[in-house]
Amino acid sequence: MAGQVFAYIKHANGKAEDSSLELVAAAKKLGAEATAIVVGTNLDALCNEIAASYKSVWKIDNASLAYPNAEVIRKLLVKILPADAMVLIPHDTFGMDLSPGLSIKIDSPFLADVIDFAVEGNTLVAVRQEFAGQAHTHVACDIANGVIINARPGAFAPDESKSAGGQVTDKSGEAAGLDVNRKFLELVAAEAGDVDITKSDVLVSVGRGIEEEDNIGIAQELADALGAVVSCSRPIVDAKWLEKSRQVGTSGQTVKPKVYMAMGISGSFQHLGGIKGNPFIVAVNKNPKAPIFQVADVGIEANILEFMPALTEKIKSL
Repeated sequence: MAGQVFAYIKHANGKAEDSSLELVAAAKKLGAEATAIVVGTNLDALCNEIAASYKSVWKIDNASLAYPNAEVIRKLLVKILPADAMVLIPHDTFGMDLSPGLSIKIDSPFLADVIDFAVEGNTLVAVRQEFAGQAHTHVACDIANGVIINARPGAFAPDESKSAGGQVTDKSGEAAGLDVNRKFLELVAAEAGDVDITKSDVLVSVGRGIEEEDNIGIAQELADALGAVVSCSRPIVDAKWLEKSRQVGTSGQTVKPKVYMAMGISGSFQHLGGIKGNPFIVAVNKNPKAPIFQVADVGIEANILEFMPALTEKIKSL
């Protein structure tokens, strides 16, 4: 294996995102325990929480890092990472902003949207999905000089052992003098809809398989029978069949239900990126090769327009 493994920890409102535990598992596939890098302000409590999962935690606390600005964080990482670092970063909008430039600056290979990998010596073979998950590609690269890996959220089962008892090292001084051109201005909250899907324990989520707007009522009947809420993937919002506040995904809402029913949803990484908390996923799709089946706890090959009414009637009879 090449050099030391690092994991960039995303967090908000004093809490680490679910990806922090997924990167613990990803690091173990690299054959090492990772050093967590936590960047922001007022980080003491958060770093202590992270130390339960990581043997080593680097804390960089600076007012200029209050908002995760990829430009300044890229300069910081170039400054503090060793030359042969293997860096794990969540593959989301921030990761896509941060990682390509970081790869260039430290002259290391960059692998985006990785769902699995294996290491043999100085060669890493990563697995990626192409054509909306219809095909898997295996990409090999030399990691003697390190590597930047963007790991797809949800691809690695979270390691919840939290028994590391790690050591927190304050490296805040490294953030001094980092100048940037891009500055954070404000956060603009999304408009509230008639239903808050982020609060629901059960979601019936519909995608292209719903076929037309009038069929949304079929999903609503199932949701009513389950005491659930109807949500959707982006194509349904683009067609203006449901409002934006019902969209699950990286460009929509982030949800943490206990049960997620994916009805006619293919399962792109943009959609799956909005599902957190390791819910029980039930997927129904006519396409047996739909990528949603790779993350589902229960997968059913069926036409949702036939399946949902049958399930609704069965639930009502119970």
